Amino acid sequence: MSKRDYYEVLGVARQANDDELKKAYRRMAMKYHPDRNPDDKTAEESFKEAKEAYEVLSDAHKRSAYDQFGHAGVSQGPAGHGHGGFGGGGSGNFSDIFEDIFGDIFGGGAGGARGAASGRGSQAQRGSDLRYNLDLTLEEAVFGKEVKIQIPTWLRCDTCEGSGARKGSVLKSCQTCGGVGQVRMQQGFFAITQTCPTCYGAGKIISDPCDVCHGQGRKQGNKTLSVKIPAGVDNGDRIRLSGEGEAGLRGGGAGDLFVQVHVKEHAIFKRDGMDLHCDVPINFGIAALGGELEIPTLDGRIKLKIPPETQTGRVFRLRGKGVKAVRGSAQGDLMCQVLVETPVNLSKDQKEWLSQLEKSFAVENNQCNPKTSSWFKGVKRFFEDMKF
Repeated sequence: MSKRDYYEVLGVARQANDDELKKAYRRMAMKYHPDRNPDDKTAEESFKEAKEAYEVLSDAHKRSAYDQFGHAGVSQGPAGHGHGGFGGGGSGNFSDIFEDIFGDIFGGGAGGARGAASGRGSQAQRGSDLRYNLDLTLEEAVFGKEVKIQIPTWLRCDTCEGSGARKGSVLKSCQTCGGVGQVRMQQGFFAITQTCPTCYGAGKIISDPCDVCHGQGRKQGNKTLSVKIPAGVDNGDRIRLSGEGEAGLRGGGAGDLFVQVHVKEHAIFKRDGMDLHCDVPINFGIAALGGELEIPTLDGRIKLKIPPETQTGRVFRLRGKGVKAVRGSAQGDLMCQVLVETPVNLSKDQKEWLSQLEKSFAVENNQCNPKTSSWFKGVKRFFEDMKF
């Protein structure tokens, strides 16, 4: 099922600021929260939809990707966006978002804690998966190649070695949760035990964050990779590069990179699985008398024998001239469809010759054009059977 536009879900304009987004989400959350709508699956789905929309639009990086590429730019797992691009996968947990929205109701302090470098937690988080859309020619897809790609992403901070803390500093016990990693909040019908918004469940915080990454353990940059494309890949195939996605927060593991293959249209061949198809135009003389043509294949040129009286649309199969499977030794065929071309720009002599030829067909009692003769006989019977 296709997802609704995130701005539509929250009922805000595309230029809405952070405060407007927060108010819209608070309104949706209060209306559809499961605690207020027990056993109501529709309300639960509406709540999840609103949470997902706010999660993306409240993050400047994700919102920018969504505005440019739509849901493909921020989808979970092996997600991404347009050609040559990348997109984050995965999502933050509910506790973080809920506390952001309702912190002023419950007296939570995550907003201030996150805003100050000294309040950052030490819990490691896995980095997001990325997707890179790679354009290939048909020849590159069939025979494979090694390509270099460059992606903008989060990289592991070399200064603090991904920990987020200044070298030599010591982690301190979190004062918000007392080192247990969880806090309990209650207001009216809400009673929630959630991950501590200050230490993110770690129980300790970074007291002296790294000057370069400001406690994140990663920084933005560009990564260049060599990707080996196996022979036989097709449009829509994905190549997974483990650990080449975004670097994790505070020493967390890196996500994966998914290279999505897009094969460009070819001037001659069309691909259907392991088979290749091409149209072969021939003139009237070759179609009637037969002949031999030189046609292209991905392996080079080859002779194709056209038998006499070949009709337009006939398909000749050249076995083993298609695409070899990515796995195994099976190889497809090349399917050549003959198209008889009607001559144009005729000279006076050519017109005279064709006129004489056309008259000779009539003399032969339509033996040269059996389909034409049969069709006209059928038309004649049709009109004779009609009652006016």
